Amino acid sequence: MHRHAITALLLAALAACVSTPTTPTLQPGAKYVAMGSSFAAGPGIPSYYEDPPTPCARSTNNYAHQIASRRNLTLIDVSCSGATTAHLTEPRSVERGDAIPPQLDALTSDTRLVTITIGGNDLAYIGRLTTGSCFGLAAETGGSTEACRPVPPLPTEQTYTDLAARMDAIAKQVRLRAPQAHLVFVDYLSVLPEASQCPATPLPTRQADADREIARRLAAITRTTAGANNASVIAASEFSKGHSACSADPWMNGYPRPEAPIAGTLYHPNTAGMTAVADALEKLLWP
Repeated sequence: MHRHAITALLLAALAACVSTPTTPTLQPGAKYVAMGSSFAAGPGIPSYYEDPPTPCARSTNNYAHQIASRRNLTLIDVSCSGATTAHLTEPRSVERGDAIPPQLDALTSDTRLVTITIGGNDLAYIGRLTTGSCFGLAAETGGSTEACRPVPPLPTEQTYTDLAARMDAIAKQVRLRAPQAHLVFVDYLSVLPEASQCPATPLPTRQADADREIARRLAAITRTTAGANNASVIAASEFSKGHSACSADPWMNGYPRPEAPIAGTLYHPNTAGMTAVADALEKLLWP
């Protein structure tokens, strides 16, 4: 196939993963508030813009910083590693220092763009992947499980229902606090391949399937929340399917092995993954 034809097909696929009810024009200097968990903050991606980077580990190369730099937006990045939906609406206690204010407090009436990536920690999504991989690697190599933490339980139906309600409440708060803002939900980049495993994802097969279902449910809740609140969606879970931790061109770090250590944060996006989300945001907001 001709190179230009391939490019056109890729752009069409990306467009199918982006939904928007309206696309107001964002001028240079417009205030942009980025909220969410580590999949927004970018832990392990050089470099951090805070010293010390803890507890939030916000990278200067996360998708918010990339798009703000490209389009000269005034960014307020309150995303934070480990955040749950509760940390958008309530203060978050930290081991050292003052409590972190609710992320929603960053919004003001002059905010023009809001992005949110949240929900994975409410479902123990990455926690399950991490702890399950510890046990899986030990079983594969005959190693010790002494350092492995217990695998968190699967979310119940009530957990999913509660998450949907909290995400809807967050979207409504954004509308109240920043009525002129374009609200964009960005869901989680794919971690696992669709139906297989690899050395970088040493999970028991049954758990891998269960965790894929968590990812699917989280994406569906995100999509539903956006649709009910006149918000846009960047379906990173869809357009990243060919770039899981097992891909030849991964946008996701896998689980470290003795023979294959990783440079970033395990089961989290790398710079290429963040750039892919920034590209999708740019296509959405400046078509």
